[in-house]
Amino acid sequence: MYSPLSAQSSDGLQNAAWLIGTWKNTTAKGSIYETWDRTGVTEFSGKSYMLKERDTIVFESIRLVQEENGVFYIPVVKDQNNGAPVRFTAGIVTGQQMVFENPQHDFPQVISYTRLSADSLVAEISGMRNGKMRKQRFPMVRVR
Repeated sequence: MYSPLSAQSSDGLQNAAWLIGTWKNTTAKGSIYETWDRTGVTEFSGKSYMLKERDTIVFESIRLVQEENGVFYIPVVKDQNNGAPVRFTAGIVTGQQMVFENPQHDFPQVISYTRLSADSLVAEISGMRNGKMRKQRFPMVRVR
């Protein structure tokens, strides 16, 4: 398990600026987008969605926040957890990778983003599900 990052660390949310923008993952069912914006010195907001014809179908909204005791990834996923936010604690936040954990969550327990280049990254969710280790990878390219 990773230890939380201190807000006083030179790391933290400032190192996550590479995530800001719109990212696209192309699947057989269509394209999934993730958009990130800086909403303050200590907070980014994100959303994951699919465009279907003229409709935008939002899967989740996310807050990435730096607090006194660390950096947290806080998603609200449609039709999960009764619409309540779930907190994942940062273990790593660098210019190349971010890893967040919540061992008590049903699935995933780990969420990570790995920067491959200025315009590509891999998002990954992983953990135990029904007694088996599961992992889903989402290669993404920057579209803005």
